[in-house]
Amino acid sequence: MNDLLALAADPSAWFALATLIVMEVVLGIDNLVFIAIVSQKLPEHQRSKARRIGIGLSLILRIALLFTISTIIRLTTPVISVLGQGFSWRDIILIAGGLFLVYKATSEIHQAVDPMEGGEEKIKPPTSFSSAIFQILLLDLVFSLDSIITAVGMTEHLPIMIIAVLTAVGAMLLAADPLANFIHRNPTIVMLALGFLLLIGATLIAEGFGFHFPKGYIYTAMAFSGLVEGLNMFARKRRSPKA
Repeated sequence: MNDLLALAADPSAWFALATLIVMEVVLGIDNLVFIAIVSQKLPEHQRSKARRIGIGLSLILRIALLFTISTIIRLTTPVISVLGQGFSWRDIILIAGGLFLVYKATSEIHQAVDPMEGGEEKIKPPTSFSSAIFQILLLDLVFSLDSIITAVGMTEHLPIMIIAVLTAVGAMLLAADPLANFIHRNPTIVMLALGFLLLIGATLIAEGFGFHFPKGYIYTAMAFSGLVEGLNMFARKRRSPKA
């Protein structure tokens, strides 16, 4: 208890907490976009439930990972070498997660662009509830490992990390349904979101191979694309009454 009080009185601890919360919330955008895409494949009455259960289980997963920080840190140690380049378990997990994101986004884009097969519309069966939850947890594991390893470099205090995670996941719970409904109401946003997933997947693969991209560049590009699409939506709404 005394340690917690001393931590609360430390200005550097508050600065680290604020920085971590911002980082977790920003990284949560990737998760929310993926959750919105996956949950839209479910029957309408299951979508909100799947998003809440997926995010809730993600919170449990992240808290559990925080209590295994010493193990997670060791995941950055190279375990295999291919053509003279070492790969750690973290690298392997990032590459696998990136490949999954690229596959998922590519298949969804193909379905959206070319829904016709053999002259008839190709109708895909709805995603099962358990499959949607599994996909959400799988990607959250990849994002969680990356964010926790980054967090360890910013602070060594576990309570700060837990508070940051709780705050970020709370924000995700509040934003999940509005974001998913917004994407569902605007079909062009779906394609933009799938493009974001492709970009994130390619970035994860590059990170796994040792190419590090500043996250600010990536999120700035995503924000700029979102702004342009927002202007397009505004222009279409202004033209529609005249039409």
